[in-house]
Amino acid sequence: MIPRLPPQRRGAIVAALGTSLTVSWASSYYIPAVLAVPMAEGMGLSSVWVFGAFSMAMVVSAIVGPWAGARIDGSGGRGVLMLSNLIFASGLGLLAAASSPVVLFAGWAVIGLGMGLGLYEAGFATLAGIYGKDARGPITGITLIAGFASTVGWPLSGLMLATWGWREACIGWALIHLFIALPLNACLPKGAAAVTRPPPAIEDGPPPSRRALWLLAFVFAATWFNSTAMAAHLPGLLQAAGASTAVAIAAGALIGPAQVAARVFEFGLMRRVHPLVSARAAAAAHPVAAVGLVAFGGPAAYAFAALHGAGNGILTIAKGTLPLALFGAAGYGQRVGWLNAPARILQAAAPLIFGIALTAWGVSAIWLTAGIGIASLMALLALKRT
Repeated sequence: MIPRLPPQRRGAIVAALGTSLTVSWASSYYIPAVLAVPMAEGMGLSSVWVFGAFSMAMVVSAIVGPWAGARIDGSGGRGVLMLSNLIFASGLGLLAAASSPVVLFAGWAVIGLGMGLGLYEAGFATLAGIYGKDARGPITGITLIAGFASTVGWPLSGLMLATWGWREACIGWALIHLFIALPLNACLPKGAAAVTRPPPAIEDGPPPSRRALWLLAFVFAATWFNSTAMAAHLPGLLQAAGASTAVAIAAGALIGPAQVAARVFEFGLMRRVHPLVSARAAAAAHPVAAVGLVAFGGPAAYAFAALHGAGNGILTIAKGTLPLALFGAAGYGQRVGWLNAPARILQAAAPLIFGIALTAWGVSAIWLTAGIGIASLMALLALKRT
C-alpha cells in the first residue's frame, strides 16, 4: 500500500497544482479567443495567421508530451512543471515582441513546448508519481480548480487588453507565470519517490495490451476533437439550429458550470465507481444532446450545452484516471503522453474541419461529432476493467 499524505498536505498540493495549471491553460489555450484579432491587427496580418500558429503549438505539444511524461516518471513532476513556467514566460515574451510572422510562429512554438510540459497530462503524471493508484481524487481535484481557467483567463486577458494592449497582456501573463505559478510548482514534493511505492509488479500487474492502448488513444482523440469543435463553433451551431444570438451565447456560458458540476458529482457520488463506468456515461452525453438539438431545434440549446458540458467535464478527468485504473502507475507519465499525442493533433484540426462541415451542412453538422461520440462510446465498451 502507498502511504497517504496527511489530508492537509494533500489539499495543499491539489490547490497549488490546480492553481498553477489554471494559469498555464489561461495563458496558452484560452488567449487566442481574446488576443488573436488584436494581435493580428497589430502586425498587419489576418487572424488566420495567429490561429495557424496556435494550431502549430498544439502539434508541438503532442510531440513533446511523451518525453515530458517519461521525465516525470523518472524524477517527478516538480522540475518539469517549473521548467514549463519558464518556457511559457519566454514564449509569451516572444509574442509581446513579435512584429512579423516568423517571430509570431516562434513565440507560439515555444508556448507549444510549454503546453507539452505543463498542462493536464503533466499534472496527472505528477499526481500519479506522488499518490500512485490513489491519485484519482487529487486528479479530480485539480480539474475542479483548472476548470475555471476560461472563467478567469478570458476576463483577465480582456482587462489587460483594454487597459494596456495585447503586447502588455502577453507580458502580464508571463509575469503571472514567474511570480505565481512558478512558486506554486516549487512547493510540490520532490521527485517521483516523494511517497514510497511498491515494485511495479505488485502495484500494476501485467503490461497493458496494444489493443487497449489503441482503444483508449482513440477515445481521447475523439473527446478532444468534439470538445475543441464545440468550443470554437457552439454559438454558430446553436444559431443554425434556430436559437437567437442571445440564447446561443447564454447557452454557451452554461458549458463551464456544467463541466464543474459534473466533476463535483464525479468527485462525490461517483468516486467509488470504476472510471470506465463514468467515462461510458459521459461519452453518451454528447450524442444524446445532439439528438435533442436536431429534434427540438433552438429550444433545446440550453439542454444541449448542459449535457455536452457535463460529459466533457467527466471525460477530461477520465484522461487522467482511466490510464491509471486500467494500466497502473508504473510508466504512467510517458504512457499518458503517447495516448494524448493523437488527440492534440486532432484538436489542432478540429475547428477547421467542423467549421467546413457547419458551413456546408448547417445544424446537420452535429451528426459528425455525434458519430464520433458514439464511436468513442463503443471503444469504451470494448475496454475491460482491470
